[in-house]
Amino acid sequence: MIRSSVLLLSCSLLVAWCATSDASDKRPTKAAPPAQWRQWRGERRDGASSETGLLDRWETNGPPLVWKATGLGRGFSSVSVADGRIFTMGDRDQGQFVIALNVANGKELWATRIGDVWEPQGYAGPRCTPTVDGALLYATGPHGDIVCLECASGKEVWHRNMATEFQGRMHSGWGFSESPLVDQDRVVCTPGGADAAIVALDKKTGAEIWRAAIPAIGNLGGDGAAYSSIVVSQGGGVKQYVQLMGRGVVSVAAKDGKFLWGYNRVANGTANVPTPVVHGNYVFCSSGYQTGAALLELQAKPGGGVDAREVYFLDGKEFQNHHGGMILLGNYIYAGHGHNGGAPTCLEWKTGKTVWRHNRGPGTGSAAIAYADGNLYFRFENGVMALIGAAPQGYEEKGQFKIPDVGAPSWSHPVIAGGRLFLREQNELLCYDVKR
Repeated sequence: MIRSSVLLLSCSLLVAWCATSDASDKRPTKAAPPAQWRQWRGERRDGASSETGLLDRWETNGPPLVWKATGLGRGFSSVSVADGRIFTMGDRDQGQFVIALNVANGKELWATRIGDVWEPQGYAGPRCTPTVDGALLYATGPHGDIVCLECASGKEVWHRNMATEFQGRMHSGWGFSESPLVDQDRVVCTPGGADAAIVALDKKTGAEIWRAAIPAIGNLGGDGAAYSSIVVSQGGGVKQYVQLMGRGVVSVAAKDGKFLWGYNRVANGTANVPTPVVHGNYVFCSSGYQTGAALLELQAKPGGGVDAREVYFLDGKEFQNHHGGMILLGNYIYAGHGHNGGAPTCLEWKTGKTVWRHNRGPGTGSAAIAYADGNLYFRFENGVMALIGAAPQGYEEKGQFKIPDVGAPSWSHPVIAGGRLFLREQNELLCYDVKR
């Protein structure tokens, strides 16, 4: 009798569990929070998205196009994505604007003028990716403007100019290009001035917190800011801001802007562009124009401070990243190799050994890259977009397509957020569905 009762109870529980399980499949589930890509190169400034469930291969014509937005103006800015909005920049006839779009359909929400248009040597428009921090966002323009705007309305909160207020300068003539770093209570940027190479500003008011002067670190390159963006390192046990400038890679203490170390060998005199890769006590850095790449190890100095020791240097023939960025995944660096080239390459980052390289990539020119869910998203200068496996075992192409209406170098970095691939192409923004 007891055995029969237990059996009956077990069957009842099983039926109830099955009914509940079946019903839960039909009930609407709570939507996951929207994916974010709130700043230059993603949440950690490393080019990598944590999203999963994405397409592992593309059909012949690439992933489906969800929508296309037009009217963004000229420029090479990428996009940031946060809380249902997309933020980018562009030069329109009336001036230079920060622009917000609806992530669902690409419709413009607002546009705020921050300065004059930028038209040097044929490469018109801004390059900055706006940085989102809660209800506010921050952007820089080629003339040196740095602004804080409200995300919801585009209303200006504060506005400063790195060239006029900090005697800032670029080491070559394509204008201020960095995407500002927001860290706790401050926004950090790179005027490149003699006594204000890097400055920290109160993120709510724009008031100066500190300014950092950089001493001479070598003869290569040129004085001033470059085209990279600041990253945070804890190397050698000291929180610091690492930046590639005109004279090479430099570091200042986060708390007060005190100069910590500099490395000149990776600098060139034309354009130092790639954002350094930081991990633990190491910094991997590179530039084009036949310069090369290096791995630095950061060590605490007796009595305080940090030293940077060169672990290895690769000359330009071995590896150089012109622009387009580098991504560290596990024990390997993935990037495009070559000046005006984007040959897909995998390096063993602790040794500098080339694990594989595909010299005849699917596209031509420099390649801007991002990573998500086991794959690299390579965007070549001629507008070819390729999906390439991120694995040290060898090169594997998993699909490609041509971005339509490419009329200028296709340089803006790809962004993956919310199962979508966002590609800024000058006056347009293309949104593709890459969800599996």
